Amino acid sequence: MKKLKIGLPKGSLEKISIELLERAGYRITREERSYSLSIDDKEIDPLLIRTQEIPLYVAKGVLDAGLAGSDWVLERKVEIYRVKELSYSKQGVGKVRWVIAVPIDSNITKVEDLEGKRIATELVQVTRDYLKKRGIKAEIEFSWGATEVKAPHLVDAIVELTETGRSLKANDLRIVETVLESTTWLIANPHSWENPWKREKIKSLSILLEGAINGLEKVGLKLNVSEENLPQIFSLLPALRKPTISKLSTEKWWAVETVLDEFQARELIPRLKKAGAEGIVEYPLNKVVY
Repeated sequence: MKKLKIGLPKGSLEKISIELLERAGYRITREERSYSLSIDDKEIDPLLIRTQEIPLYVAKGVLDAGLAGSDWVLERKVEIYRVKELSYSKQGVGKVRWVIAVPIDSNITKVEDLEGKRIATELVQVTRDYLKKRGIKAEIEFSWGATEVKAPHLVDAIVELTETGRSLKANDLRIVETVLESTTWLIANPHSWENPWKREKIKSLSILLEGAINGLEKVGLKLNVSEENLPQIFSLLPALRKPTISKLSTEKWWAVETVLDEFQARELIPRLKKAGAEGIVEYPLNKVVY
């Protein structure tokens, strides 16, 4: 049987990546403390692996495809095929940033002040390239973890991943500048991408994952409205395209359906009720495919 070997990120992206696959329609099971996953598609062979390593194994062809941050693709400097940008992170939809951070009372206020300083980071190559472009020479050392606690006792500054900045503030650090913004990508081995069967399998996975991400913060809304109140209801409803309407068996009554951001629903539903809507139903969405 043909198989598509795919690497899924172990660690911070693990939970949401598996959740997205489940929203995409796959059933996934995992034994406790195991790196192997079972999926209800016999043509997919998934493996949990550290996100930092996925670009390496995809480039070597050990994996046909994988989910990895663009930060680690750049860090590893490997040849892979970027299939689809999937803008999600540990916290949900959106990007993450790698930032230069220093102690609050540090006299380092701009990137140029890093000249001759010591910097700790996991993202060594990207940081080195970034400073080189700015004409700055500094000592960059690899950090094995707990990077936030190293400044100022061990290093002058750090380059660290952040989504909200809360961890940096908790460690009395302030951001000097952003080095890189990163999103998750579905990547493929170039030779696997040239294989027609594997390419179509990866494309299908891409469509389903993108649809799952699109549905993360959206809900569907159904309601009934009389013909006389229809124009006012339409003026209130946002939609991906236009609201869908269909005639009810009751004369001069219509069923209306639309998709909107979840946060909009809580504000919109009372206004729709006031405008004459009845039978309002809000429901979650697993996928939204444009």
